[in-house]
Amino acid sequence: MDQSAYASMSAQEGNHWWFVARRAILETLIRSRIAPPQDARILEAGCGTGGNLAMLAAHGTVDALEYDAGARALARARGIGRVEPGMLPHKIGFDEDSYDLIALLDVLEHVEQDRASLAALRARLAPGGRMLLTVPAVPWLWSDHDVLHHHKRRYTRGSLIRVAREAGLTVEAVGYFNSLLFPLAMATRMAQRLLKRKSEGDIQPSPPVNGLLRRIFAWERHLLGRIRFPIGLSLYAILSV
Repeated sequence: MDQSAYASMSAQEGNHWWFVARRAILETLIRSRIAPPQDARILEAGCGTGGNLAMLAAHGTVDALEYDAGARALARARGIGRVEPGMLPHKIGFDEDSYDLIALLDVLEHVEQDRASLAALRARLAPGGRMLLTVPAVPWLWSDHDVLHHHKRRYTRGSLIRVAREAGLTVEAVGYFNSLLFPLAMATRMAQRLLKRKSEGDIQPSPPVNGLLRRIFAWERHLLGRIRFPIGLSLYAILSV
């Protein structure tokens, strides 16, 4: 990603509605759908500036890899687990350790070799281990935001299932999320295209709007597994060997 994107991420991960609500959803998926063993060994592949490390550490011992040196330094400064240099698919590191949970959270879209990266991580799953994966969804929503964050692609439910299976993984669950706000996002993207305006990037809205968006997005954690959203801004998958 651009360094400006990492700087924005580091500044906003603690209170921006998208980061806060997404962590709540991820926590629910880990606790209710994955249920890792007590004191699980956890790997976050592509931890960025480390905004998910504390949430993951609540479930066990965390290792994390990150390619960008600046982001890695910010992640290390949090003092949670081991954060080491690494790059998918061939430089995972950590002495070939195996893990009960591997988290790949909005990372796969940055990687040219997505299938090879999933296959490399599959080899690091412990017996009974699972992978939690999130990616941006709906290719026709491609925008300046994707360019700023150096995305290679956005996924559909079908394309995500296909690449996971081609990597030798079993798809235990897959679904869209960030769905309740999808109409608003779609309208915003269409207006930008019609008016030929660029995205304003990752600017945090005013506190009242930020709080409202956080509550709407986070409320989806109560619905995942109960209803199947037909579309959303993101996809999650729970994968195993």
